[in-house]
Amino acid sequence: MYLSHRPNYDKAPFVNVPGHACDIGWDAIAARLTGAVVAIECYPGVHETEVLNELRQRLKPAVVVHTREAMLPPAEIDKLVEPFLGDNDPVFGYLTDLNLEQFFDAGKLAELRKRIRGSALIVGVGATLVEPQPDVLVYADLARWEAQLRFRRNETGNLGVDNQTLAAGLKYKRAFFVDWRVADRSKKPLLRRCDFVLDANTRAEPKLATGDAVREGLRLASRQPFRVVPFFDPAPWGGQWMKEVCQLNPTPKNYGWCFDCVPEENSLYLSFGAVKNFELPAIDLVFQNPRELLGDPVHARFGDEFPIRFDFLDTMDGGNLSLQVHPLTEYIQQTFGMNYTQDESYYLLDAGKDATVYLGLKTGGNSAEMIAALEAAQAGGKFDAQKFVNRWPAKKHDHFLIPAGTVHCSGKNTLVLEISATPYIFTFKLWDWDRLGLDGKPRPIHINHGKEVIQWHRDAEWTKRELVNRITPVTTGDGWFEERTGLHEREFIETRRHWFAKLVPHDTQGGVNVLNLIEGEEAIVESPSNAFPPFVVHYAETFIVPAATGAYTIRPRTTGARCGTIKAYVRYC
Repeated sequence: MYLSHRPNYDKAPFVNVPGHACDIGWDAIAARLTGAVVAIECYPGVHETEVLNELRQRLKPAVVVHTREAMLPPAEIDKLVEPFLGDNDPVFGYLTDLNLEQFFDAGKLAELRKRIRGSALIVGVGATLVEPQPDVLVYADLARWEAQLRFRRNETGNLGVDNQTLAAGLKYKRAFFVDWRVADRSKKPLLRRCDFVLDANTRAEPKLATGDAVREGLRLASRQPFRVVPFFDPAPWGGQWMKEVCQLNPTPKNYGWCFDCVPEENSLYLSFGAVKNFELPAIDLVFQNPRELLGDPVHARFGDEFPIRFDFLDTMDGGNLSLQVHPLTEYIQQTFGMNYTQDESYYLLDAGKDATVYLGLKTGGNSAEMIAALEAAQAGGKFDAQKFVNRWPAKKHDHFLIPAGTVHCSGKNTLVLEISATPYIFTFKLWDWDRLGLDGKPRPIHINHGKEVIQWHRDAEWTKRELVNRITPVTTGDGWFEERTGLHEREFIETRRHWFAKLVPHDTQGGVNVLNLIEGEEAIVESPSNAFPPFVVHYAETFIVPAATGAYTIRPRTTGARCGTIKAYVRYC
């Protein structure tokens, strides 16, 4: 229905790491952990009790320590993190500056250290606070998407507390603003020195690789094109396009989201021999090899954060997205402690005949009247979006630019490739079309935040001139041509589109590139100097080309086939 060729989207891409292997299962893992004192440092969300019990019965240490014994009482931890969770808002908080040591009782840590005599097994978040220099150091890692699924299944709670039955959204909020920030500060130096990494994402199939093997895999990934592991999620407005094109499980009613390049949330698979799916959080690559991945200019500006996000929003045979606006830079800095905001754009990877995008405000509209209408709708009425917001017809390959402060949403029957800056949690919903979330409850609306950042001068004339299909030719070559499609001057991301039937030369120019194959069945990414193996991409797949790659080429896999890519990179101001 949506494709003119066979679906070939790869849902399990991996980076091959030759010359290394990994162990699977607790028996094989225990056999590798030979040392008097073994410390298993855990990322929040790892099933620590399982790790402890499985290894205790196999290693038979004289002393077993679970780090939870030395943590502050849950009530004290709640008080510690409270300033970063804000009021009772179910979504927004403030990024913490806490460190892991502050979650522990110094006296109890000292008591645990005294217990370490002879053979010992130490398991849990903060294991290296008990013994900083164990004979064997293992980092048990967990992808954030898996952590979110465990929140939904009530399998785990937040760092140091027993709140497993709390609403999943509230656990996610606390993890986003507190747990993951604290854990990442501890993780970064440990990744550089750990003896082993434990893939703790699949309970029935734990995997262990040496730290050197994992670091080699990350090094290779930072120097060649690669893809992160996409994940898909239903949404109240979700559609049917991804079910067909990405060959998904047809059982769920819809899929609204595909996170196809969000390293803070996605996983990275490393391939060790026959094992193709040793799973790490993709953010580990950003932590371990930021300069090679991002390039010096991008690293200098963003540090070890990946600033570009690609994802899909599927409303094919679905519904409208929520009407929304993103905060201005100064607002997100002052209110939430983020360094930069979510400027974005909608690239129409596909569209139905009646597809539309809501973008910008109607000329001559009244701001007070619109806010009053939104507030009345939230209190139980209806909001006439077309009275206040422009509704633009949308077709395949249109590009709509959305700098922060612009009211927007996609209508039904679109497949949006959203190209944006990374702080994706900060969306101020203004109107959700009088519907409920997947949990049967109204989704949070933030008119109070939204009205502070809406740019009221962005009317129909301004929007059409500045934000709708600002496509200009750049250059041409033998069998290809390049266009600039955005983004807006207020946004730090530049996008270029290439149409090609022959080989196209590219160069990272010292900064990371993110691309998607927007047209064509398959293309091949190659190095003119054979610096990396040929890399095959399929229709709709997003891939990352690290800054260290330098020159690369892209060509259709089938000679003469018409292909297209959209490429995003950070502008150098």
